[in-house]
Amino acid sequence: MLLAVSGGADSVALLVGTADVASELRLRVEVATLDHGLRREAADEARSVTVLAAAKGLPCHVQSLGLRAGPGVEARAREARYAALEALRRERGLDAVATAHTASDQAETLLMRLSRGTALRGAVGIQEARAGLVRPLLERTRADIEAFLAEQGVAYVTDPMNADPVHFRTRVRKDVLPALSRAAGFAVAPRLAAFARVAAEDEALLSSLADAAFDRLRLEDGALDAVGVRALEPALRRRVLARLVAEVDAAVDEATLARVQRAVADGATATLGRGYLLRATSGRVRCVRQTPAPAPAPGALRLERAGARGALEGTGWEFSVEPSRPPAGVYGLGLGEGTRWPLTVRTRRPGDRVRMNGGQRKLQDVLVDLRVPAEVRATRPVVTDAEGQVLWLPGLWPPTASHGAFRAFLWAAPPGSSIQRTAAL
Repeated sequence: MLLAVSGGADSVALLVGTADVASELRLRVEVATLDHGLRREAADEARSVTVLAAAKGLPCHVQSLGLRAGPGVEARAREARYAALEALRRERGLDAVATAHTASDQAETLLMRLSRGTALRGAVGIQEARAGLVRPLLERTRADIEAFLAEQGVAYVTDPMNADPVHFRTRVRKDVLPALSRAAGFAVAPRLAAFARVAAEDEALLSSLADAAFDRLRLEDGALDAVGVRALEPALRRRVLARLVAEVDAAVDEATLARVQRAVADGATATLGRGYLLRATSGRVRCVRQTPAPAPAPGALRLERAGARGALEGTGWEFSVEPSRPPAGVYGLGLGEGTRWPLTVRTRRPGDRVRMNGGQRKLQDVLVDLRVPAEVRATRPVVTDAEGQVLWLPGLWPPTASHGAFRAFLWAAPPGSSIQRTAAL
């Protein structure tokens, strides 16, 4: 185990306490102390950690991170710190990094997130453990830690940054938590930390249920079934939609989720970040580009007779006129003696109409009824005869299974399939 020790009370207690039980628990323990390069005192603090580790018989590694002060320094320092600790853990062949976060840290984190507005996931706060990382002091308060060090007679340093009121966490630590404890009549930090542990258990269960629902509702084109999404309980629906939005790296915040949920309920569209829209139309919920680059209209494919074949440019569809019914994975249309050759495969055009049992209907209306997403309608192939009559919408209408006596069959292989590969098999 690699102990992350800064020289402050919490991490010094982690070092001392772990060293005392390492032999009994058969732990291989080493210490890491990092100089972020932000304070002159950090070098002296690193030396004090080295001395204490040597006194406890533990190897100690000192690393300088060389950070510069400026905007986002806290986040940059945290990222650099964990990256350095993980790299050292791997290099030394140790099972986990141990940090000295306490119940007081957990309570502060919880209050900070609640004040900014958070869902249950944010209330989880600091995780007790994850892959390669453990926090063994998370159930102990800072008061417990300081009492332990006083009993052991071990000194520690105090980082002046922890007392700087410019930081939100400092204000929560110095002002909010003491005031809340006075109002309650008891120390609230352990109870807030206990709530975070329970929230973590609840969040883990809800997340697993949401993952299962997401996988169940996922359609072949990557969209979600809109009816199924609407039928979910609100807690699951919110998580499922958050996962869908996160797939396009859009912000998953309260305002965005509110817009998304309204769009799903109304069968409408919501604006996301990063140039995306969420559309809940045509029976599907999906994220699409807000301003896609206009694609050139695909050219037409002309099929003169049996044996003719080719691809419809720009769509990924392949077509072939064959003497037999198509195999699995390829759509087919039976062609009888009355077929008016040549056949043309193209995309939709203004004024296209489809002849159906009840008369003729606009092709646009048929595509809407068939729940074809608006963003892909322009790339769906349309098969017409020599007189321009729409005969077929491959994979949509009429049914893929044709019955009766036919002289030939028009095969249609969708994107990702191939007539050539099918014939070879």
